[in-house]
Amino acid sequence: MESRSACVFGIDRSLTGKAWRWRGGNMDLSERSSGLEDDIVTQLLLSRGVPREDLERHRNPSLRAFLPDPSAFRDMDAAAERMAQAVMTNETVTIYGDYDVDGATSAALLVLLLRALGHQARYYIPDRLLEGYGPSGEALVKIAGEGSSLIVTVDCGAMAHEALDMAHEAGVDVIVVDHHKCSPVLPRAAALVNPNRLDEDDLAAAHGHLAAVGVAFLLAIATVRTLRRRGYFESRREPDLFALLDLVALGTVADVAALHGLNRALVAQGLKVMAKRDNIGMSALIDASRLGRAPTCSDLGFALGPRINAGGRVGESTLGVRLLTTTDADEAKDIAAQLSRLNDERRSIEQVVQEIAEAQIDRQHNRAVIVCAGDGWHPGVIGIVAGRIKEKTGKPALVIALGADEAGNGKGSGRSIPGVDLGAAIIAAREAGLLVAGGGHAMACGLTIAPDQLEALSQWLDERLATDVSNASANRHMLLDLAVNPGGLVPSLVETLESAGPYGMGWPGPRVAVGPVRIVKADVVGADHLRLIVSGPDGSRFKAMAFRSAETEMGQALLHAAQGRKLWLAGRAKIDDWGSRPAAELHLDDAAFCD
Repeated sequence: MESRSACVFGIDRSLTGKAWRWRGGNMDLSERSSGLEDDIVTQLLLSRGVPREDLERHRNPSLRAFLPDPSAFRDMDAAAERMAQAVMTNETVTIYGDYDVDGATSAALLVLLLRALGHQARYYIPDRLLEGYGPSGEALVKIAGEGSSLIVTVDCGAMAHEALDMAHEAGVDVIVVDHHKCSPVLPRAAALVNPNRLDEDDLAAAHGHLAAVGVAFLLAIATVRTLRRRGYFESRREPDLFALLDLVALGTVADVAALHGLNRALVAQGLKVMAKRDNIGMSALIDASRLGRAPTCSDLGFALGPRINAGGRVGESTLGVRLLTTTDADEAKDIAAQLSRLNDERRSIEQVVQEIAEAQIDRQHNRAVIVCAGDGWHPGVIGIVAGRIKEKTGKPALVIALGADEAGNGKGSGRSIPGVDLGAAIIAAREAGLLVAGGGHAMACGLTIAPDQLEALSQWLDERLATDVSNASANRHMLLDLAVNPGGLVPSLVETLESAGPYGMGWPGPRVAVGPVRIVKADVVGADHLRLIVSGPDGSRFKAMAFRSAETEMGQALLHAAQGRKLWLAGRAKIDDWGSRPAAELHLDDAAFCD
């Protein structure tokens, strides 16, 4: 247990078992006067790793300030030249995308780019259940047989050696646009653009946090530049590449890519484009999500993204690309409604799988990586369930649907914690002969495994990752950015905090401690959400919400053991605009008793 003197407010063990520490410097405003908002933004930037001399560039992240020369990436120029050639000679081009949001937005971006260049591209999205992840050789050969002389794979292909060999034998060129981990030997392709190539130079490798849609956007820039150099725009207008940034923002956030550097600029500018609602499909998606305002970063991850994902998970894999590329408002409305229905269906399926999977956790307390497996589990929800188990246990988690293919193999999906590279471990497990297939990146992975290898994989991961998991889990802290008294939780503070966004993976949203307070009312709303009304010493009141927390130790303590006691609450400050006047509320991450 940590020294109480080193902990914020002396809290060395909160209701979630964590010590409270400052993320950056001491930002306890609870005993200070107001008027320090400008200092708050500076402190937020500094505590997220921004050098003091670089503060201005990060206050309002722009593409001009963060965009690298696309030619810095290996094979980018070759890919752009091949794309430009296809446009100028009117070749048949097919975009081959993955079935998740990153894949759908990447595919839509290139389809819309080519359309703006006067070229109608085809697209192909594999079925998650029937074809699985990544390009299959059979599909590539079929696409070639239907007339395509160029195939561009997006968000997949970096490890597709056999499939790309088959495509080469069929005489079709393949450009790979990906961001997943690569092996030392690359598959055969006309060009392979991926900042995570092991042979990348430092400048390009520094952008390894890009989602595939970010890499596709860089390819779009390079392609237009190549066409400009060839004189293609002497008689036609250049496409507005900025108009594609709403797709980049959605794919980046939904793929949980780290929101620092270029990604933060892409998302910040993409949200501005999204607010204009120029993309018919995106506009319909916003309406189907019942958002009565311009989407925020969290909306991309929790409202828009899951709907696009639902098509690939439990419905038709092409729905996302169809929606994001349609020019028909009625069609867009119908697809968006269908995706919302599929998302509801996905939630029901997910709940069943999650309950069964969580029952297996108790037997694995000593494991570094939680591995859950079951027959009949829907492969479309296992990634989400893995994420839930990771959050619940604080450890990397794999969830495997057994009997998912004709050979009886299991299809698995994994989610990791910061500091533990699960994707690299899965690639190594495949190379060690434990997996039929597998790959991914630091925070997520996918795999195919024979059922008789499950225990061997669990033991292998335990041995390989035990130290990393232990180090990542040691001295678990609840990091705070600032503290205010209850009367200081006001809408203007929320607006100040949001001005240092957008927030997400790698650029955490500011966590605010508010207190001391007493609980006036505590109840459960919805399925498992805890709602609190709390009051400060001066009588000021605000609402706090703890989502999916009613059955946790913290939730039960707040419901039954906190009456009359003083507490500090910690979480994200948000605007509650349901009432006649906007009010600030707190979305809880943690709580601690003062006495």
